[in-house]
Amino acid sequence: MMEEKLLAAFYDIISESKVEMFDRIASDRTNYVTVVLENIFQEHNASAILRSCDCFGIQNLHVIEKDNQYKIQRDIALGAGRWVDVFNYDQGENPTIDCVNKLKEKGYKIVATTPHEKDCVISDLDLSQPIALVFGTERRGISEDVKKLADAYVKIPMYGFTESFNVSVSAAITLNVIRERLEKSNFNWKMSEEEQIKLKIKWSKKIVNKGDLLEKEFIRRIMLD
Repeated sequence: MMEEKLLAAFYDIISESKVEMFDRIASDRTNYVTVVLENIFQEHNASAILRSCDCFGIQNLHVIEKDNQYKIQRDIALGAGRWVDVFNYDQGENPTIDCVNKLKEKGYKIVATTPHEKDCVISDLDLSQPIALVFGTERRGISEDVKKLADAYVKIPMYGFTESFNVSVSAAITLNVIRERLEKSNFNWKMSEEEQIKLKIKWSKKIVNKGDLLEKEFIRRIMLD
């Protein structure tokens, strides 16, 4: 298998500690749950959510930039952007609809994080199929487009006077609960071995000098063997 040989070539030139780290972390990564941010405008929130995705093993983050540009504060994200794949939607007439439709095509159930008449708490959310959790802007929450296109609605139980959590706090709480539930489930929610190999190649390229050029050279050598 080409990818296995390619990963082995990268592993020959990076440290044993990095190899151990990549193997361990990739084995806990998931595509089963993904996060969608719609028009997040505060950089510290955007950065904190990216960091939470990494901490909870969420590999993909989808960012809708219909009105606000997605920016990262490095001191908050702490390098999470190197390890999480970020997909941006800022083109076309309606980036929100484009993002949601692409995720639906990939088999994701769109879950809007908002109080709604048909909502449920996180602990009761159906996890029998891959889910895309959509978090909206700090001021207005998710858009009407997301509300109309969502397959389910979820909320976090609250017991105080304040009506809502900060969006980055909401994301962290939601991902924590869902990760714990998946760990206890029988769902096939972790990355396959093939997906992990591709991911570790991508990570390896990021920590070596001229990773893309090295990849081409390794492939050339493998093809000659």
